[in-house]
Amino acid sequence: MPSDRRHKRYRFRRLPSLSILAVLCGSASAQEMLPTIDVRSDAAQTADVTPDYKVNRVELGPLGKKPLIDTPFSVNTVSEALAENQQLQSVREAFRFIPSVQGENVRPQTRGLQASVVQNTRIDGLNIAATTDYPIEEFQRIDVLNGIAGALFGPAQPGGTFNYIMKRPTADPLQRFTGGYLSTGQWLAHMDLGGFADPERRLGYRLNLLDQDGASYVGNSRLQRQLASFGGDIHFSPDTVLETNASIYHYKTEGLPGTFAVAKGVLFPAAVDPTRVGYGQPWGGDDNTTTILSGRIKHDFNENWSFSAGVSRNTSDRASTVPTNTLINNAGGYVTTAATTTYSLDTVTSNQAILNGRFETGALKHDLFLANNGFSWDRYRPFTIGALTAGSASLDNPLTFPEPNFPDFKDRYRSVNTLQQSITLGDTIALNDQWSVLGAISDSWIDTNNYNTSGGVTGGYNANGWSPLGSVMFKPRENMTTYFTYANSLQQGDSAPAGTANQGDTLAPYRSNQYELGAKFDFGRFNLNAALYRIERPYAFTGSDNVFSVKGTQINRGIELMASGAISDEWTVHGGMTFIDPRLYNTGSPQTDGQRILGLSQFVTNCLLEYHVPTVQGLTFSGNVTYATNRPTDYANISFVSGYAVLDLGMRYAQLVADKRVTFRLDVFNVTDLHYWANVTPAAQNGYNATGSATGTLGAPRTVRASLQVNCEDPIYRSRLRKRRRSGDDCRLTGLSRGSRGADSAPAGLRGRKHARSPHCDCRRLYQGDGPEI
Repeated sequence: MPSDRRHKRYRFRRLPSLSILAVLCGSASAQEMLPTIDVRSDAAQTADVTPDYKVNRVELGPLGKKPLIDTPFSVNTVSEALAENQQLQSVREAFRFIPSVQGENVRPQTRGLQASVVQNTRIDGLNIAATTDYPIEEFQRIDVLNGIAGALFGPAQPGGTFNYIMKRPTADPLQRFTGGYLSTGQWLAHMDLGGFADPERRLGYRLNLLDQDGASYVGNSRLQRQLASFGGDIHFSPDTVLETNASIYHYKTEGLPGTFAVAKGVLFPAAVDPTRVGYGQPWGGDDNTTTILSGRIKHDFNENWSFSAGVSRNTSDRASTVPTNTLINNAGGYVTTAATTTYSLDTVTSNQAILNGRFETGALKHDLFLANNGFSWDRYRPFTIGALTAGSASLDNPLTFPEPNFPDFKDRYRSVNTLQQSITLGDTIALNDQWSVLGAISDSWIDTNNYNTSGGVTGGYNANGWSPLGSVMFKPRENMTTYFTYANSLQQGDSAPAGTANQGDTLAPYRSNQYELGAKFDFGRFNLNAALYRIERPYAFTGSDNVFSVKGTQINRGIELMASGAISDEWTVHGGMTFIDPRLYNTGSPQTDGQRILGLSQFVTNCLLEYHVPTVQGLTFSGNVTYATNRPTDYANISFVSGYAVLDLGMRYAQLVADKRVTFRLDVFNVTDLHYWANVTPAAQNGYNATGSATGTLGAPRTVRASLQVNCEDPIYRSRLRKRRRSGDDCRLTGLSRGSRGADSAPAGLRGRKHARSPHCDCRRLYQGDGPEI
């Protein structure tokens, strides 16, 4: 059994009361009267992403909330509705629906460029540690800005900006209960509550509770997830609101397949059966607890000027005992080890303040921002570190081994501290109705110190620099934007991985450059976005001298295409493709110079199609295909792993039962039970090791997920909604009257469309289970 020293962690109580609350929700909610419903406020809340996954607006840090079509960047979104309909359980699973993102068992990254632990990942715009997984159940959506954005957010790797948007209190009562089952033997219970706690609607709340436990897909394996997440809004006045968040998430796995690596001169093998006992160890896995505390004040001075300021505290406490199976010969023999060099605790304290204003100077219209953001990041490492050898086996005959003597992961010291702060300034200037320009720049300071076990400083650096950005946008017509963007960003240096002569040292900052040409189309119910880019950055790796340092240049060229929305009343699509040519130059070695970057497919596509059966109200079928071409497993491009095509199929059926909306969902993932390498990465995900080889993660086998969801909104509110539906009042989402033609105030593309046939109409989709949640 696992050592108690590794598992002295906060534990959630089981949540059997979820099912009881689901039964009682109708009677409980019927006892309180609701104030008059503000139709406009709810429409504003649900319009950012439509029920058909079309993105209307995104949040881009100091730029604020912007229409997607008016942004000179490649931005992709996975919405709450998509995650719920596909029964996703983590942010990493959501990344599958964005072809430009690599996020399976690695820190999230875009365009084939490694992201940093903290600089590239945020919750509500505030930095967090990306070392552990996050539950999708506490987020309203995931926004991903591909490429470089240092002028907006401060120094960061060119691997994109990931912003997880927390669920906010709902304008109308929300009482949603979900019970789920996985074919491996896991049960899940999830409760999502929202609304206002007072008649004056000043105190909003959103509460998410999750409990999942049971066997996973390998014999003797297990998966546990528990979440408690609360979001509260305090409306001091119509112009001022305080947004708060508090959450704790526990994630534990045991017995799942470990990672695979190869010794020097050994070729990477074909993917093996992930369900076979012995590729993982009963004692090996992750035991992580992640907490978030945050607050943000927002104030509108008037319709043109606003201010917001926020702080957050994020902790990522983990005990990682995932085994690594290193192949030592081409016959499949391997040695199983478990490293204890992983940082066991990351703490991030983040801050942000933004002033936004709109004004005119003559014929020019300005959209100005001035912002300050940064973080303090501490990393803690166990006093006892090293690699523990568990035993030897082979791919044909995998074995389980006794548990090694792991250290107490909580017996640790602060190894690294990083302080980063940036002042950013930018302005979007509309020259006329068709042409506009965006200019932004940040001035940043980075201070890093490395410490030994006694607390003495062993190294570090202090640096500062500028990160500029410039864009030109042209709108040949209202629903189309073309743009060109240049960005240059300072970035924190990489850290030397374990086993190198300078392990733990952080390299001095360096710079990346990006050129991007793009076009965006908004067809009302459907988005189409395309981008062409070139990114260049210094590349650090471990050479023959066993010193980790900058020894080359990475240049990635690529094309992205993304589409989302309703292509007809019956069909919905969310998908895209990316072609990327990632190369390494200036290595000083003819074997690696000009070769493809390790682990990246040159072509990746993901396409989700949904069919809403017109003859059976509430019935929807879905199919999702992910395809990726082969990937090199070394920098000389001698060895490759095969590409893969994974098919997922699903259905959902929603109807009103006893005045409650009940939705049944059934999904089969990896229908063909394909054995494949889900991810191939450089060793330590930081440059590559002296052998120039990779580590690999197996894809999950065929699994089935089924769930039953009950929405217990207040029956008085539902009665009012029905009355509006019968009386012909305006639709809550589109602003269209029943059976009437769209007014000028309706969203672009819905004008002139009959209300009753619009799949965006909440009054119609409410009864199908596909509409925006109440």
